[in-house]
Amino acid sequence: MSTNIHNTKKAIVFGANGYLGRHLVHFLKGQNIDVLPVDIKEDSIDGLENYKSIDVTEKSSLVELDWNQDYIFIFSGKTGTMVSIHNYEDFVSINEIGLLNILEQIKSLENKPKIIFPSTRLVYKGADSPIAEDGEKETKTIYAVNKLACESILTVYSNLYGIPYTVFRVCIPYGTQIKDGYSYGTIGFFLKEAKHLNPIRLYGDGALKRTFTHVEDICNQIISSLNNEKSINQIYNIKGETFSLYEVATMIAEKYGSSVSFTDWPENDLKIESGHTVFDGSKIEKDFGITLINSFKNWLANNL
Repeated sequence: MSTNIHNTKKAIVFGANGYLGRHLVHFLKGQNIDVLPVDIKEDSIDGLENYKSIDVTEKSSLVELDWNQDYIFIFSGKTGTMVSIHNYEDFVSINEIGLLNILEQIKSLENKPKIIFPSTRLVYKGADSPIAEDGEKETKTIYAVNKLACESILTVYSNLYGIPYTVFRVCIPYGTQIKDGYSYGTIGFFLKEAKHLNPIRLYGDGALKRTFTHVEDICNQIISSLNNEKSINQIYNIKGETFSLYEVATMIAEKYGSSVSFTDWPENDLKIESGHTVFDGSKIEKDFGITLINSFKNWLANNL
């Protein structure tokens, strides 16, 4: 990773046991940033000595943290589509109330840390062409509602209390830079099936397009924003590469000698499907001079 932060800064990473949170801790430490990793589980998955177990839904547990920080990365929270509808209380409590509890802790500080918050492709209405940050929104799950609400909450607290923030909307992440790590979500599922020589099953014809970004590139784009004034109170699409689900599944299947199969959409899954979601990454590229470090094809060929 080429980004370099000069002078020692301090940061809290909520969600330090999660996929993106673990990687952020890894890369932030490599950028001369003093990181306090936080998550709800009792122990750090990476054995980090200064790890703290905190429940963001409990105000009393947040009080014990040192809020004298430069950055607060709020990568805690629950993710999922249909599961967010079945477990709406947890999703609202952890994702929205958790964010509010954190903001309440810092709103009265003289020197307010910058909030870094991850959002999702699921806030957008699908489109045949690349979607910019101001593209039409459509929330089909409670999780998507959570994320869009959290973006608005950050705006409210910035306006009222001067808390700076940057939001990064992530489409499809993949890859790992951590020993014993894993590939997350869509790609993780495809890899698991292919490695066991099971067919990779796609709904419909697999033609839906997505933006795929290696986790190193996600972290690089986020870290590139930290000391950049242009990023204050802004929302960015994470830049990546565009493939259809069928293209990605086929590349993975061919590598492992598996295959791709097709099945009809389950009724409810089709109702919440957003359609093509391809990010227009021109804003983040312009503001931070972003170029991708990784390509999906090279990663698949060389790193698995």
